[in-house]
Amino acid sequence: MKFRVMIEQDEDGMFVAEVPSLPGCVSQGKNREEAVRNIHEAITAYLESLKAHGDPIPPSIDEEVVDVPV
Repeated sequence: MKFRVMIEQDEDGMFVAEVPSLPGCVSQGKNREEAVRNIHEAITAYLESLKAHGDPIPPSIDEEVVDVPV
């Protein structure tokens, strides 16, 4: 499954990763790569919890990223 992950650097220099379609699914890391690894683990745990409680799993996204030179 694919989920949109928003990653921003906070005022302390940490990278915060959040999954908008999974409320409360947030993680962080000292760098972007660590934040991505950590949010991957958080998403996996979140989905396992949804499954265990019989809650619906949000659909996977299907989108493209378009690079536009300026």
